[in-house]
Order: sequence, then C-alpha cells, then structure tokens
Amino acid sequence: KEEERHGRREGLARLCADFCGSCGWPCPLCLEVVQVGQAKESSGPVMFARFSRPASAALRRGLATSSQNNAKVAVLGASGGIGQPLSLLLKNSPLVSRLNLYDIAHTPGVAADLSHIETKAEVKGFLGPEQLPESLKGCEVVVIPAGVPRKPGMTRDDLFNTNATIVANLAAACAKHCPEAMICVIANPVNSTIPITSEVFKKHGVYNPNRIFGVTTLDIVRANTFVAELKGLDPARVNVPVIGGHAGKTIIPLISQCTPKVEFPQDQLASLMGRIQEAGTEVVKAKAGAGSATLSMAYAGARFVFSVLDAMNGKEGVIECSFVRSEETECTYFSTPLLLGKNGIERNLGIGKISPFEQKMVTEAIPELKGSIKKGEEFAKSMK
Repeated sequence: KEEERHGRREGLARLCADFCGSCGWPCPLCLEVVQVGQAKESSGPVMFARFSRPASAALRRGLATSSQNNAKVAVLGASGGIGQPLSLLLKNSPLVSRLNLYDIAHTPGVAADLSHIETKAEVKGFLGPEQLPESLKGCEVVVIPAGVPRKPGMTRDDLFNTNATIVANLAAACAKHCPEAMICVIANPVNSTIPITSEVFKKHGVYNPNRIFGVTTLDIVRANTFVAELKGLDPARVNVPVIGGHAGKTIIPLISQCTPKVEFPQDQLASLMGRIQEAGTEVVKAKAGAGSATLSMAYAGARFVFSVLDAMNGKEGVIECSFVRSEETECTYFSTPLLLGKNGIERNLGIGKISPFEQKMVTEAIPELKGSIKKGEEFAKSMK
C-alpha cells in the first residue's frame, strides 16, 4: 500500500515529503522530485539500511498529520530557552495528546500561549514545587531541559553544582509519581546528570536502565550538518553516529560509519572533529553571554522524543544514539546507537567497526567520562 500510494501520487516535493514522513521510509518519488521538481511513476521501493535513514525522518514523522498516538508528555523546565521552543515542537505533533509544562516561573503564560495553537495536544501549565507531582501523574515521557545555561568561558562541568541539584530533585519526583515513564535528560552536564538520575531511581527502588536516556542528539545533528556542508550534501540525507559522552573530547563522531560514505584528509578530519566537539562553545561565544544552544537543542530534543514515541507506538527499526547505562566499554555509561522499542531500549547496537583514529579518541575519552560518572554517582549518594 505504501509503495502504491507513493509511487502513483503526483505533486510537489513538499507534498511528497509529508507523505514519506508518515511511514518513515524514504521513497524513490522523493529522490526524483528533489532533483526535477515534479513527481514521476515509481519503479519500486528503495530499502535503506536502518542506520542510513534520513536524520530528519523522526522529526517529520513527529509532525506528520497522519501519525496517531495519545501520549502524555511532561516538559520540566518548560519556560527556559530550550523548554519553550521544545514545547512548541511537541505541541505541534499529533503524537502528543497531553502536554504538561512545569517550571518554577512563567509556565501559566507559556501554557496559555501554546494552547491557542490549532493542534490536538491539550496543554496545561504547572508552577512551583507544590504542583510538580500533579504535572507528572500519568506521564509516559518526561523531558528535562531544566537548569542554568552556559556562559562564555564556562564548560558543561561548571554547571554541575547548580544543575545536579535541580536534576536530582526532578528525578526524585519522577521516581515517585511516574516511575514507568521514559526519562529524557537534556540538562547538562549529561555525563553526570544521567548517573545522578539513575542513582535517584535506585534509591526509590524503581530503576530501569532501559528507560533513562541522556539526550545527545544535538551532537548527531551537528555532525550531520557539518559533514553535509563540507561535502555539498543535503544534511537531511546524512547520518553520522556519535558515541561516547556529551562534553568536549568525550564527543566522538564516527565519520567512518557515516552514510553516505565520506572521506576527508587527516587535517580536515581533525578540524571537523574539533568543531563538532566544541560546537556548543561556538554558540555560547556567538551569543556573547545571552545563553547557549537553545533552538538547535530544542530541535534535537524533539527529534529524540518523537523517536521514543514512535518506538512506544510499535514502529520497528527506530535507532537513536543516547548516553545510557552500558557495558560496551569500561565506562558504566556510554553513548552508542540504540534500537528503541515499546519498553525503551530494545537492544544496544554497540560501537561497531571504527577507524584507528576514532579508537584513539575513545581511549582518550574514557578517563574523563569515568570522572564525570563518578562525580554524578557520588553526588546522588550523598543526598539525603
């Protein structure tokens, strides 16, 4: 049916992209329309490997009008620089039927504003710690962008003292009021906030490592974009897995696994790796004290949430990289491509075959990752 519907439909590329978004598979019609601007008869389906699906497929599916779901999603930190645009993207998705917005300020206004948008998701704002429990009841997915942003000269680790406490308190509320929810943590430093979240859930006796995710998707989005720029490709058709962690040299883009296959001279490759690793700092400097990456992070966060919802909805072959509990290296947490399912992580796909250059990066990243993980675990264990 999908082949027939796509192959025999004539129209513009925009229309075709909407239809492809509904099923998640690229069709030959799209590939032709992008080139010539007019649909033609399809000769048959194009089967892409799961790793080479377009990077924007999840976001398109999340916004496609033919997608169906009734998920209840909470955004904790919904009034902030990431929280507001993230909430806008979630409100615009038919995958979401109820959107609960929590923060310590301004959420009634943000909720009122979003509630006027002509999409089905019902929006409600919750203000302050006393309303936090109610915001979480019945939620299937919780996204946590809460915390303070970086300023020029700061590293993600500099945020630890403030954000660690915020994340620990929010994680405790989740463990009490929605222990079965998928927990998607954006708050930095992710290399420490995921161990914190895990330890909090352990304290409450409801820990499930398959349901706690560190959202590193922005690293993949940036890698796709930068590779596409250098090679003159459509970034929506590029997919670069990024493993390791979510700070500085722990961010390890696997250019050797990029689809389509690309190659760079060693000096250009080193420069590209450095730019991907320090892309967050690039934005912080450009904003000159006015914040960190918010819009691109909101996009990446929405992409990850839509992938989680797709998998919960029964869609097969949904793959995203995320910083999770892992046995792939000597680090207890590590980001790798994950096959998602109805109950969270269905299978960790591991690191796979990598180049000697990338292996060297992994070796160099492990001591820093271990330190960040230990710092998070010790913080959580010291909390009363």
